Amino acid sequence: MSKLDIHQIPVLNDNYVYLFREPESGLVGVVDPAVSGPVLSKLKELGWTLTHILNTHHHGDHTGGNLELKEATGCTIVGAKKDAARIPGIDIRLEEGDIFEFGAEKAEVFEVPGHTVGHIAYWFEKSDALFCGDTLFALGCGRLFEGTPAQMWQSLGKFRNLPDSTRVYCAHEYTESNGRFALSVDPKNKALQERFAEIVALRKRNKPTVPSTLGEEKATNPFLRADDPSLAAELNLSATDPVAVFAETRRRKDNF
Repeated sequence: MSKLDIHQIPVLNDNYVYLFREPESGLVGVVDPAVSGPVLSKLKELGWTLTHILNTHHHGDHTGGNLELKEATGCTIVGAKKDAARIPGIDIRLEEGDIFEFGAEKAEVFEVPGHTVGHIAYWFEKSDALFCGDTLFALGCGRLFEGTPAQMWQSLGKFRNLPDSTRVYCAHEYTESNGRFALSVDPKNKALQERFAEIVALRKRNKPTVPSTLGEEKATNPFLRADDPSLAAELNLSATDPVAVFAETRRRKDNF
């Protein structure tokens, strides 16, 4: 079974762009190209020809390279139907439940509003790969610029239903600061304590902490655990109201 060959490209201050190839068809995609230059350089290094851009949401640090890459390569731009007016150069418009066929691979599309109202994510099941943009981070989640806590909690619930082996290809290297916050609201979580020590060691060597796995996130990420009684107790809230627990956790992160 062929799987996507995925390359992580660090750009700007803390963004990750993902370039990937489906080996049977030779199709090449890039997720959320903030800028075009590093993508074009990596394509040249690998000898690949870009065929698709997959956008998760409209923010400039995810779409800034769209038009230059399209002009340079003639690639097809894929994004959210609900946010098509804000995705530069969009050709293919996707919505909840759509299956995006990419050679021998397929991605299920999730609408995951919260960070923005038109945010989507792509789950390539055979490759155990989730491209989630700014909805889910390693030990964190995106700020609620356009959506509500209820929307974001529901969005994250779609990810919680995926297999633990799924690799989380999020769009930013925020993990160390996210970990410090996570420990402030979940200080007794042994798995979190151990993971944070590993993260600090990686960052000291300037190594990426991404991708993580959904199994790690379910055990240690407070934003995926708003219905966990131990986390709710730390916040003096009831786990029977996970939206309230999530909202309080997000409020504290915004002011951390």
